[in-house]
Amino acid sequence: MQTPATPARFGVPLLLGAVLGPAAQLQQAALWPSPGYAALLAAALLALAAVLRLRAGFAPARLLAACCLAALAAFALCGARAAVFAGDGLDPSLEGRDLVVTGVIAAMPQHSELGQRLRFDVDSAVDGAQPVRLPPRLSLAWYAGPWAASAGSFDDQLQPPALRAGERWQFTVRVRAPHGTLNPHGFDYELWLWEQGLQATGSIRATAGQAPRRLEATWLHPIERARQAVRDAITRRIADPASAGVVAALVVGDQNAIARGDWDVFRATGVAHLMSISGLHVTMFAWLAGLLVAAGWRRSARLCLAWPAPHAAMAGGLALATGYALFSGWGVPAQRTLLMLGCVGALRLGGRRWPWPVTWLAACAAVVTVDPWALLQPGFWLSFVAVGVLFATDPGPAPAAPAWWRKPWGLLREQLVVTLALAPLTLLLFGQVSVVGLLANLVAIPWVTLVVTPLAMAGVLLPVAWDLAAWAVQGLAWLLQLLAGLPFAVWWGPVPPLWAGAAGVVGGLLLAMRLPWPLRALGLPLVLPVLLWQAPRPAAGQFELLAADIGQGNAVLVRTATHTLVYDTGPRYGVDSDAGQRVLVPLLRALGERVDEVVLSHRDSDHTGGAASVLAMQPQATLLASLEASHPLAMVRPVMPCRAGRRWSWDGVAFEVLHPAEADVVPGAKPNAVSCVLRVATASQAALLVGDIEQPQEAALLRRRAALAAQVLLVPHHGSRTSSSGAFLDAVRPHWALVQAGYRNRFGHPAPDVLQRYLDRGIDVVDSPRCGAAWWSSAAPDAVRCERVAAGRYWHHRLPALEP
Repeated sequence: MQTPATPARFGVPLLLGAVLGPAAQLQQAALWPSPGYAALLAAALLALAAVLRLRAGFAPARLLAACCLAALAAFALCGARAAVFAGDGLDPSLEGRDLVVTGVIAAMPQHSELGQRLRFDVDSAVDGAQPVRLPPRLSLAWYAGPWAASAGSFDDQLQPPALRAGERWQFTVRVRAPHGTLNPHGFDYELWLWEQGLQATGSIRATAGQAPRRLEATWLHPIERARQAVRDAITRRIADPASAGVVAALVVGDQNAIARGDWDVFRATGVAHLMSISGLHVTMFAWLAGLLVAAGWRRSARLCLAWPAPHAAMAGGLALATGYALFSGWGVPAQRTLLMLGCVGALRLGGRRWPWPVTWLAACAAVVTVDPWALLQPGFWLSFVAVGVLFATDPGPAPAAPAWWRKPWGLLREQLVVTLALAPLTLLLFGQVSVVGLLANLVAIPWVTLVVTPLAMAGVLLPVAWDLAAWAVQGLAWLLQLLAGLPFAVWWGPVPPLWAGAAGVVGGLLLAMRLPWPLRALGLPLVLPVLLWQAPRPAAGQFELLAADIGQGNAVLVRTATHTLVYDTGPRYGVDSDAGQRVLVPLLRALGERVDEVVLSHRDSDHTGGAASVLAMQPQATLLASLEASHPLAMVRPVMPCRAGRRWSWDGVAFEVLHPAEADVVPGAKPNAVSCVLRVATASQAALLVGDIEQPQEAALLRRRAALAAQVLLVPHHGSRTSSSGAFLDAVRPHWALVQAGYRNRFGHPAPDVLQRYLDRGIDVVDSPRCGAAWWSSAAPDAVRCERVAAGRYWHHRLPALEP
């Protein structure tokens, strides 16, 4: 008689289903109601129990059924968690209103040139005298200082005092739904907020009439209070801001303490993973802690008889690593690593020796079950693929070699294997590969993990160790800057499709494995697609527009068969942050673009803020602009004046400047009045890019009988009341009107009456808050691809459609 099949025999299918189910659920554009997920979960679990109890052999069909049912159950569990969390979202009617909120600062505040940002646990909230419900935790900004004042809405803000984690405050705040820019290959801010458990952001109104009130200091969030005290002590102790930032990042996980320029060096040299609390730090800490626990445990025969020293070392190392992760901010990468180490440790403590693929898959399933959204993070894939590659390429017993050479050779070999195997994945995720990364990591990994990090941690008890850590950081920084300055330090390439990246990882793995060379050579054709991939371009005689989602400002890419033009470069967000650096440069690199010309319509910062970043990344690009000779950008690149009558042709596509005329450029002219108007046209389609022209300039174009008809119009001045006259719209007769404006921007763009003017004429209005980045092609003129629709997921903020 056959015995019932044990669930252990179905281990691999169940683990695989636990990963595939959440992966499928993360592709949902909208969530189902919670009861739908609950019903699916119950049905899947009942069916899975029945399959596991069948008295039959392990036919492939049963294994497949177990995998599919496990995937359905994991899909439903992930969806149910998301639906419950989404139920605590912000009521849209509360956006933009002054609410009085009482609560506790839940994490150490982050400082920037704009002020301070903090996480705030809400106790109560009122609108006037009416209680209202807010999400349990908010991300609040207390804007103050010159940069905040330049935004226009915060020029009367009070300077924030020394805010502390655990303090209870009463603030007047204006909240808004989590809404960020959404671009191809760009950072998904809304996903990041979702993972952090934040369902609303807001700004603190700190004026004389709305002064915040500190109510009391509490004993809540003691770890955060300790972290803040240590961070402040590091800042006071170490005079060099760059060194202090790295030390603070390694001790308390404050990545914001590292300046943008330093992050650029770390990324160029492939060591960015070492400068924040990553899986490597937690693993090394657990290993070192385990060694210390084992050494102490072996000193007691009684303890060794009660529990073997290796088991005690594993449990003690994991416990101490958990404390380290908590103190360093309990970041998502640290949580993933602890789950992985805990899973592997539990298997070993249970006396089970599973094959490495099963152990690897079990750790992966544990992480995905606890945090399904980790599947969307590059760090997850880099960590698990790197571990899998090291397992798969393990050479076994060390070959005969001198003892002094075995350890260095092992480190060198592992770094070579990981670098080779992860290069295609790195190109897929980031569009770049650090050529000097192998050398940089060979030095930085032991230096940071065995020298810098222990000294930084020791400084908590003995502050003089922070001085030594700072010197160690400065020595490493000198080497990294030297490597990053090499002309070949980084290889950039267009981001390949998923299939090419996956094939490249398999190819890199084959090349790195200890196989006969004929078998290794099979990896070469698998790697070639990811290395040779080129993003599709328009056909000759056609062009594409990509209106990037950059908030309040303009930034449009125009692509022909072999040329690229950038029209305006978006706003500047802060001292070291702008739309060029955050949006346009990553987008251009992901598409593999070589920009021929940058056109800046006029001097306003929401059009030129990202220009320096784009020009630095594209040294061959020429600059056509309506800028005065004294403008700072004129020092970066020679400026060709934008004047009506200038014409050129690329790949059968005509480009013509329609405004300003020479007579329009007079001393004292408003910047908007000399906006560069560019018309791009094929034989049958055209697009009109007009900057911030206002109605007098629109009338001038009509008087000059300029060729204005266009299928696509970049709405003048973001939809301001000063522009978009009826006569101008009747002359252009666009099918599509693109509005590049920030979500809930302080100007109220686009103005309701202007928007109605477009809708009354049957013009389809596409605005960036609803669309995200907008793609339009002259080869398919009746469609616009909206990134927020085409790539939308349930965590993305959705606005109701515009209606006439």
